[in-house]
Parts: sequence; C-alpha cells; structure tokens
Amino acid sequence: MSEPIALCFSGGKDSAMALQEIRRRGEYHVAELVTTVTDAYDRVSMHGVRRTLLRRQAESLGLPLVEVVVPPGSSNAVYEREMGKAFSNIRNKGIRRIAFGDIFLEDLRDYRERQLAASGLTCLFPLWKKPTRSLARTFIDEGFRAVTVCVYSKMLDESFAGRRFDTTFLDDLPSGVDPCGENGEFHTFVFDGPIFSQPIEFAGGTVVERDGFFFYDLL
Repeated sequence: MSEPIALCFSGGKDSAMALQEIRRRGEYHVAELVTTVTDAYDRVSMHGVRRTLLRRQAESLGLPLVEVVVPPGSSNAVYEREMGKAFSNIRNKGIRRIAFGDIFLEDLRDYRERQLAASGLTCLFPLWKKPTRSLARTFIDEGFRAVTVCVYSKMLDESFAGRRFDTTFLDDLPSGVDPCGENGEFHTFVFDGPIFSQPIEFAGGTVVERDGFFFYDLL
C-alpha cells in the first residue's frame, strides 16, 4: 500500500499539479489537505479566495480539509505557531510527510524543511526543478482550468486579474514573469480538471487593489 501524506493546498494550479503528480507516481497517496485561511476575511490567505469555494474544491477532490486559521496581517511567529499545531496533529494521525507545490525557490524549501523537522515531519516536493514553462503548458493540455485571483501589481497590471490561465495568458506574460508565478507574480484558483469529480461553479466579481496586489473576487 502507498504511504499516506498530507498536501499543503492553496487551491491554485501548483497545488493541483502536485496532487496530480503524487497520484501519477503512486508511491504516496494524499490523505488530507492543509490550507491557511484568514479568519476575519473568511478567505484563503494570500490568494483571497472565499472559504466556501475552497471547501467545494476539497469536496470535489474527495479529500478532508484541515483549515489553519490565522488573523489578518499575522506575524511570521503567529503563522509558524498555528502551522506547528496543525503539523503536530497531522503527525499524531500517523502521517510523516507533507507535500508542497514549490518548484525552484531554494530558500522557501529550506524554510519548510526546518519548520517540518521541528514537528518530526519531512517534506515532499513532487514538482521540484521541473521547467515551469513545460509545467504550465502541461497543466493546460491535461484539461485543468483555472482563473487568476491575485496579481502582484509591481509585476503585472490589473488586466491580468480575473483572466483564465490558458495559452493566451502565458503568451501575454511580460518578460521576466515566471509562467507558473513561482516568484509570487500571480496566484490562481483551479475550478476544473482531471483530479476533480465535478467543476467548481463560481461567478466573477470585481477587482480590488489592496497592499500592492490586485484581487479578483470570486463569488
């Protein structure tokens, strides 16, 4: 039998691709998803996606969801404390590994490995060092569908918020912007694809600028 693991799941394309890759390899199986949500906003932290949509994703994936709740503008110490509690609970369930959708940021990988080691866990990076342009194209070719929900205003203008993540989107990205947004240039919400039992329905809302980001509010 494959080993049960948890997956840090943002609801975006990298998380979806990581889950797809884990299932493809067969060595591990994801037993639960872990997501950070901001309590006062009732949304996924950083991405700004409503909690109800996150839960619909988990339902369509057929996986239990662990929500790690943090306050708005929480410090790194608060974040680490709450994540540490979640990781300890996960370890108590018999899980020893947690997967992430990170691709090439060495400092982030080092940080995650240190954080998990404190809870007696190890990391798994199923997408590590894969070429991001190929990953982005494969994501589209395999039938995933996603919409851009958060855009870093210093790298992309407002017009990129709310766009579908497709080949036209990739072709329109300015030079220097990673095709998977690995440097934080943009974040997505995946609403359909081969890992989902059914599409997640939503309606488009307005674009709001806050703290240097353009957020596209999904309803």
